Amino acid sequence: MSSRDQILSDAKAKKPAATLLPGHLSFQSPPKDVLVEKFQEASRLNGGKTIVVKDRTEVAGYLADHLQKNLPIVSTVPEVHGNVDLLAITDPHELETVELAVLEGTWSAAENAAIWMPEENLVHRVLPFIAQHLAVVISSSHLLGDMHAVYAKIQVDAPGYGVFIAGPSKTADIEQSLVIGAHGPRSMTVFLVHDA
Repeated sequence: MSSRDQILSDAKAKKPAATLLPGHLSFQSPPKDVLVEKFQEASRLNGGKTIVVKDRTEVAGYLADHLQKNLPIVSTVPEVHGNVDLLAITDPHELETVELAVLEGTWSAAENAAIWMPEENLVHRVLPFIAQHLAVVISSSHLLGDMHAVYAKIQVDAPGYGVFIAGPSKTADIEQSLVIGAHGPRSMTVFLVHDA
């Protein structure tokens, strides 16, 4: 028997017994007002900001008041009208001029402000990363306490693509200084629609 075979044989003979995987962790979720506060603080720490609105029509009003006119805007949120037809774009490179992408989020964790974005909400996978600025609309009823609760709601093994987004692009590897918007959007605003 070669030394390789001897080592593999010894390792196999001393293999520990199999153990069961741990169960799904879950923690008690705080009240909704605490979740909203935690989300806002986490979003701020991530470099983004959160605006609590009563309904989705307020999002369009806020953007109209705070955006320069005639900028290229893409929206997948029905209440917010963009001026770039996302469905007419076949080559994602054409999105490089988009100033603002307004997207619909699904589930989010208050602990780190990460929002799950499945492919069907993006149309083009590159959209949240190529736009200069990102706005995400999410319902406060889809705000959960932690990532364990979010993973229980989403289907990460479903076909297609999905991504967690928690703030604007940032890096700190260049001369140890933080740079916002280095590899993606320069800002991220979350519109949290306050459901009763």
